Amino acid sequence: MNRWLSKLFFDMQTFNLPGRNEWKKLLARPVLDAAALEQKVIAILNEVKTGGDAAVKFFTRQFDGIETGDLKVSETAIQTAGEKLPDELKQAILQAAANIKAFHEKQITAVEIIETMPGVQCWRKSSGIEKVGLYIPGGTAPLFSTLLMLAIPAKIAGCKEIVLCTPPGKDGEVHPAILFSAKTAGITTIFKAGGVQAIAAMAYGTPTIPRVYKIFGPGNQYVTCAKQLIQKDGIAIDMPAGPSEVAVYADGDCRPAFVAADLLSQAEHGADSQVLLVVTTPSLAAEIEKETVKQLAKLPRKEMAAKALENSKIIIVRDEPEAIDLLNEYAAEHLILSCNNADAVAEKITNAGSVFLGNYSPESAGDYASGTNHTLPTNGYAKMYSGVSVDSFVKKITYQKLSRQGLENIAKTVEVMAAAEGLEAHKNAVSIRLTSDI
Repeated sequence: MNRWLSKLFFDMQTFNLPGRNEWKKLLARPVLDAAALEQKVIAILNEVKTGGDAAVKFFTRQFDGIETGDLKVSETAIQTAGEKLPDELKQAILQAAANIKAFHEKQITAVEIIETMPGVQCWRKSSGIEKVGLYIPGGTAPLFSTLLMLAIPAKIAGCKEIVLCTPPGKDGEVHPAILFSAKTAGITTIFKAGGVQAIAAMAYGTPTIPRVYKIFGPGNQYVTCAKQLIQKDGIAIDMPAGPSEVAVYADGDCRPAFVAADLLSQAEHGADSQVLLVVTTPSLAAEIEKETVKQLAKLPRKEMAAKALENSKIIIVRDEPEAIDLLNEYAAEHLILSCNNADAVAEKITNAGSVFLGNYSPESAGDYASGTNHTLPTNGYAKMYSGVSVDSFVKKITYQKLSRQGLENIAKTVEVMAAAEGLEAHKNAVSIRLTSDI
């Protein structure tokens, strides 16, 4: 065994039967200093707000070391991107897109008119958000799969203007897989901008990059902080989606090699990712540890994965009910149930972004092609946020239509309630209609 890898892996701490009073501290995510982070992000937001395109290019040069000419990707580059990709990858993208589309199209529901009482009709209709911005991380890997996860439901929802920002590679160009995925999803307004400067550009607008009403997409802690700050200026966001994470609950029915592969598939996202392994026996924890070290040694991104494992934990609990309570408290972005009664356990999970049941449901399937959305709440936000869906891209407008008879039927209720609240004009808006000869 490689002693360097073994040492790095065993920095992944093991906690044996921690008390519930220890859970809060134990389950805390790794974070940067919030005050220092916010000040840095605010400075960039303000520079882009006043400096526009020049500021976006300046920060791209400063942070990424890339000189950017035109921020907008040309139509030619989009149309010819597929020529730079192997046929196998193009076919995989097309298959994933088809599955994502099939799953999300079923989220569109027909308008249903409810007659709450005779002559009183109420209904609700979805309307696509007119202008949305999609942020696709580049960084250490071009996340073209995230583009499919955001662009396809945006199109299904009927958004009229969809703006895509993604950082360019070292050659100053956007990765062809991102461009091919954009073309597949029907997105043609694409800009070479990443990080906080991209969020700022879509939030405030520049001469080149349009201002949008809602911004979607994951990113590092800087991007997450930027998204949270722009809400103060009236820009909506999908959710606070920061560094990626997974929790795995494994029992004697698991395959240790499978669990190790799942832990590492999450850890290789980035050094700030986190994995959490929950088991009920020390022997199983040791077996999964051993398998993880073996697989880690073979990974191209082993240094990054090893760094992420330093932020990660193995927790040994007393029994399955305690494991379920711990997992609900953690509220993982991704939760894998590698246990013999996964369906029953899943029924007791109340806090998770996306759940993967059984030994043959790796997180990777949901990340790419099963059809569910992989843009999910992190950092415990799964307690109150859902993952991205078609609903994320629409506003739901309510309507009501009352006939004369309907108003007569409901009038007494409204008049009595309005009078009790001291709102005479509200009462009169009903009364005048009933006493009028028109």
